[in-house]
Amino acid sequence: MSDISILVLVGSLRAGSTNLQLAEAAAQVTPVGVSLTIYDGLADIPFYNEDIDVDGAVPDVATELRAAIAGSDAILVITPEYNGTIPAVLKNAIDWASRPYGAGAITGKPVAAIGSAFGQFGGTWAHDDARKSFGIAGARVLEDVRLSVPGSLVRFAELHPKDDSEVMQQLTAVVRDIVAGVPVKNAA
Repeated sequence: MSDISILVLVGSLRAGSTNLQLAEAAAQVTPVGVSLTIYDGLADIPFYNEDIDVDGAVPDVATELRAAIAGSDAILVITPEYNGTIPAVLKNAIDWASRPYGAGAITGKPVAAIGSAFGQFGGTWAHDDARKSFGIAGARVLEDVRLSVPGSLVRFAELHPKDDSEVMQQLTAVVRDIVAGVPVKNAA
């Protein structure tokens, strides 16, 4: 297998986020030949505005996000649910990654959306909305890659997701399925 890079976008900015912990745990189950990088910088990207998305005005942090997405083979979104949908920071990343329309960094990129939330459904609405937004933005959404961990504040109150065998099994399957969704690279 050739090297495959998975970029992780975490929808929570909180240092103690269970979704960040899920990302850290996912990094531990990547097989040989696969790298998983957690993107750190979504908080610094200004809200998308076409007035600043022009040559000479694009913020460096937005250019860096686009480059990180373009340079990866797949995207893993790990997000909580805020008020029944995706956090603004994640929606903003989608907006920046989708431009220029039809040729954005996310165009054709395999994307999976998973995560945890306090509620009984584990953030499924947010995960569904993330899939919908990424799909409209031009990504190739991996619809069958799913994991929504409910009751996160209780379940992970004293236990890191990496120490939860059920979650680790599910994360292993998520990473495996993302890798399977990456097109085979042509040998040069």
